[in-house]
Amino acid sequence: MELTQILTIAAKEFRDRMRNRWVLAVALVFTVFSLVIAYFGGAQQGSVGFRSIEFTIASLVSLVIYLIPLIALLLGFDAIVGERERGSLDLLLALPITRFELLLGKYLGLAAALTLSTLAGFGMVAVLLSRQMSWTGMYHYFGFMLSSVLLGLAFLSLAVLLSVLARDRTRASGLAIATWFFFVLVFDLLLLGVLVGTGGRFGGEAFAWLLLLNPADVFRILNVFSLDDVRTLYGLASVVPPSMGSPANMGGVMLAWIIVPLALANWRFKP
Repeated sequence: MELTQILTIAAKEFRDRMRNRWVLAVALVFTVFSLVIAYFGGAQQGSVGFRSIEFTIASLVSLVIYLIPLIALLLGFDAIVGERERGSLDLLLALPITRFELLLGKYLGLAAALTLSTLAGFGMVAVLLSRQMSWTGMYHYFGFMLSSVLLGLAFLSLAVLLSVLARDRTRASGLAIATWFFFVLVFDLLLLGVLVGTGGRFGGEAFAWLLLLNPADVFRILNVFSLDDVRTLYGLASVVPPSMGSPANMGGVMLAWIIVPLALANWRFKP
């Protein structure tokens, strides 16, 4: 494996995203939505303005779960199948480069663009709210930013896997949207339906562990258990064991969601 070739491909992918202003657009979206939620999230309770870091993170968790997976999937769904449709994939593989180097280079370039836009968007909010947050609050907010990056990288891995499996861009885009619907909207409803439909006889004890099969739920647990107030607000303290909700354990699960789809994509990658 040649690191120089991987970095060359990654740099090209990153430059392409910077050239079409993709990073700037996503960063602005994160900044605007985060500020609106931070200042107006309590309007339904009759208050406007920054309330607390716990309330802000609890509100932003919902935003991230809906927005970042969709952006990551749309960013990476045509990483490989797009090259195949343009006829440039065989040309790239004719060069002294392996399929794994090409795959990893493309992923790293897209991951750099997604990470930069995420950190820039939420980092701008941290700067604007820094005077209203304590050092402890800033620490938890930076942890939230890191977990948001990991969530995006996990769904980007899934997007690259879909791009390898799909035969054309149309099918890849359809699979990307279906993946977003399943993990963000359908997965938890299915678990809850099974739990309620069986009266808790099936899936009760395994419910918490089944949540690990969804990177969005791993992200939610990672942030919910970082703050006591947020944990109570979401009501997961009675469902997820405290040992399971530790940042180290959930961080490891999120890394697995990044690595495993990439490994499967490399296994299935054919010219």
